[in-house]
Amino acid sequence: MTLFAIGDLQGCAGQLDLLLERVLSVSPDAHFIFVGDLVNRGPDSLGCLRRLRAMGKRAQMVLGNHDLHLLAVAHGLRSASRSDTLDSLLSAPDKDELLDWLRQQPLALMADGHLIVHAGVLPQWTAQQTLELASEVSAVLRSDHWLDFLRAMYGNEPLRWRDDLQGNDRLRCIVNALTRLRYCTADGEMEFKSKEGPGHTPRDYLPWFNVPNRQSQDVPIVFGHWSTLGLVLQPKVIGLDTGCVWGGKLSALRLHDRLLVQVDCPQHQQPG
Repeated sequence: MTLFAIGDLQGCAGQLDLLLERVLSVSPDAHFIFVGDLVNRGPDSLGCLRRLRAMGKRAQMVLGNHDLHLLAVAHGLRSASRSDTLDSLLSAPDKDELLDWLRQQPLALMADGHLIVHAGVLPQWTAQQTLELASEVSAVLRSDHWLDFLRAMYGNEPLRWRDDLQGNDRLRCIVNALTRLRYCTADGEMEFKSKEGPGHTPRDYLPWFNVPNRQSQDVPIVFGHWSTLGLVLQPKVIGLDTGCVWGGKLSALRLHDRLLVQVDCPQHQQPG
């Protein structure tokens, strides 16, 4: 079995089909890990979820901020935004089954020696701690109280992790790091306003993966979320959000040898 990681789909099911066809032509035994943001902004979020669910054990994924947004909107806990493209999914006859399947997915996983997250890892966290904290959130999402958590999930506070955080503050901090993080300070204070690449780094902040002495730097980390960063292929840092929905590319990377497979994508949204 060979393992490919695939960047943010954001509802681009047609490009997913093309990419899978191309990957399977070079690696017929391929299995896949998707780095989150499976849905929204693109034209066919419904198609993306149906395809991934139908792949069964051949596909794994982590949840991104758009996936959590879908769950909140679908249950009336969050208003849809003007740029959302979720209507066909929300009116689908298999909506409930797809959403129930979606909330069973993790926020972090380890595969082929790589830590997979959607957005980032706080500098205080080891790879093992990241997996354990992600599991805390997953346990709540899979429980009977998951809607109560979604009601309390939104907000930027607390901006900095502490081991003694409890309750919704603890869970919210974990979710924000794993699904929203781009920049933080050297001591881990998160910043959520800036979406540009490192050429526009806000003062006193760093891209999370450049923080000195980051506790997870011994493990290669694969992430998405940051389309303005583009493709990142460093020995221990792999960024795969190559802006499919913005007219960029959809990218798949074979983890054991870093073979890159990409397809071009039409522009479905204006950046902003």
